Amino acid sequence: MTTAQETVLQDVVIKFAGDSGDGMQLTGTQFTNNTALLGIDIATFPDFPAEIRAPLGTVPGVSGFQIHFSSDRVYTPGDMCDVLVAMNAASIKVNIKSLKPGGKLIANTDGFDAKNLRLANYTDGVNPLEDGSLHNYEVIKIDVTKLTRESLKDFPELGIKEKDRAKNMFVLGFIYWMYNRTLDSTINFLTEKFGKNEYILQSNIKVLQAGYNYGDTTETFTTRYRVEKAKLPTGKYRSIMGNQALAMGLVAATVKSGLPMFLGTYPITPASDILHELSKHKAFGIRTFQAEDEIAGISAAIGAAYGGSIGVTTTSGPGMALKTEAMGLAVMLEIPLIIINVQRGGPSTGLPTKTEQSDLLQAYYGRNGECPMPVIASATPSDCFDVVYEAVRIAVEHMTPVIMLSDGYIANGSEPWKFPQSEDLQPMEVKFKTGLSDDEIKFQPYLRDEKLVRPWAVPGTPGLEHRIGGIEKQNITGNVSYDPENHQLMVKLRQAKVDKIAEYIPDQTLDSGPAKGKVLVLGWGSTYGSIKSAVLELQQQGHAVSHAHIRYLRPFPKNLGNILRNFDAVLIPELNNGQLIKIIRDQYLVDAKGYNKIMGVPIMKSELVEEIKKYL
Repeated sequence: MTTAQETVLQDVVIKFAGDSGDGMQLTGTQFTNNTALLGIDIATFPDFPAEIRAPLGTVPGVSGFQIHFSSDRVYTPGDMCDVLVAMNAASIKVNIKSLKPGGKLIANTDGFDAKNLRLANYTDGVNPLEDGSLHNYEVIKIDVTKLTRESLKDFPELGIKEKDRAKNMFVLGFIYWMYNRTLDSTINFLTEKFGKNEYILQSNIKVLQAGYNYGDTTETFTTRYRVEKAKLPTGKYRSIMGNQALAMGLVAATVKSGLPMFLGTYPITPASDILHELSKHKAFGIRTFQAEDEIAGISAAIGAAYGGSIGVTTTSGPGMALKTEAMGLAVMLEIPLIIINVQRGGPSTGLPTKTEQSDLLQAYYGRNGECPMPVIASATPSDCFDVVYEAVRIAVEHMTPVIMLSDGYIANGSEPWKFPQSEDLQPMEVKFKTGLSDDEIKFQPYLRDEKLVRPWAVPGTPGLEHRIGGIEKQNITGNVSYDPENHQLMVKLRQAKVDKIAEYIPDQTLDSGPAKGKVLVLGWGSTYGSIKSAVLELQQQGHAVSHAHIRYLRPFPKNLGNILRNFDAVLIPELNNGQLIKIIRDQYLVDAKGYNKIMGVPIMKSELVEEIKKYL
């Protein structure tokens, strides 16, 4: 056993990369959970191929998982990696550009044979582990495949393929040794997962321990690393992914509102996990329905909302396109409905597993006719809880469908979450009309209150029978109307109702920086971490730069225009070709500037720092 010296680091970025069958997502998730249990701040970014089973050894088949962990606050999964674990040649080809000069490259040498090099499109005779092209990095060569098989020599029932599936456990054990961790959290996970199959359980534990012991007994490795616990506000935390937080926010909304919830949906990447998670919580009055298509999913949710439930439907961009007619019906009916769009690269099928913010204009305008709907967006994985809860509140209190925007980066990323107590959540005011008042002769379904909200009348309530459907309604009575003046009035009323929501949402605040200055970086959605990190770095250098992040995209907070006018320049970074910037320019006549990245990956802090400097 070697005696390794210990070095304390402030933060580390590791990327695990290999074939989609190499278990890199599981490896990254286990290391994430282990890190979170130590109270170290984290941010993660899974990156996987669109194909269910991409060709082994090829560049399109590379699956990766990046984790940034630190004793300080973490806002992004990191720009450049300190450590790259590469299980084959293709994973180096895809990811080597993201490894810092001098960074550690841990390579499974078995993944660099002639076949793997050919599949990764290396020129014949070229092997990056042997040709000196990696001289800028600390290359650690380990024959993970051979060592895994050797550690399982006492498991004769396992074939070569079954043994090779445990390679990720060897890598995980070695990384646990390198960063001075215990194996307990992963052993507990394996016990829960394979407890009924003792043979599989013990083989995985054996390989995990073999990887740890390899680091401990090989004289090559003389340094171990440790990252201290982060200085976070006191409270109970858990590591949470965006889709998990979103599902929990819906559970909280149904409990606080006292209403049953119905999810009508159709599976689509990257939104499907919301259905999977919600289906576990029937005890909270939640019913989930996997429909035959996107249209059936939202239509069923509309029926549930009409019947007095919280109607929810989930999808991504292509599904939003299919749901648009039904969204118009929900606007015409003026009933509460939550439409959740977990955005991905487009158009059409586009990049199913890559992130993008390209559906904002679709959410604003992507329906026939004048069809206004509130739009609200989450900024981080844990923020999904608060944002979807707020979306439900707006829907039930203002009798309107609401679009909530997330994206693949938020949905699949994770971070520590200090979860709230029930009493800390804002109450929801739910009003059903239960009968005719003394001064009513007949029910008037479109008679509005001070919020311009019509009453929510559950079918079957005596005296409250009324017509529904997609044809234009007559003001107050709800009867079918083709009258030109009435149509204009109803269009204006529906728009005014959405605009009036601005009076019932918080004012916009600055995330950081002075109230007036040279540059305001204005963001929405998943650009939050990149913007915050870049702005904080520039503020520490003494620059007058501020950051505002918009949660309420339609309507905007009523003070947003005043904030924009306090800065010489407004920069709007987006993962699209410039969408929020069009709306800001239109509504506030501000000559905002854009920074657009459309590569299916987040904006890096370093590139944003350089862009902001142009306006300083």
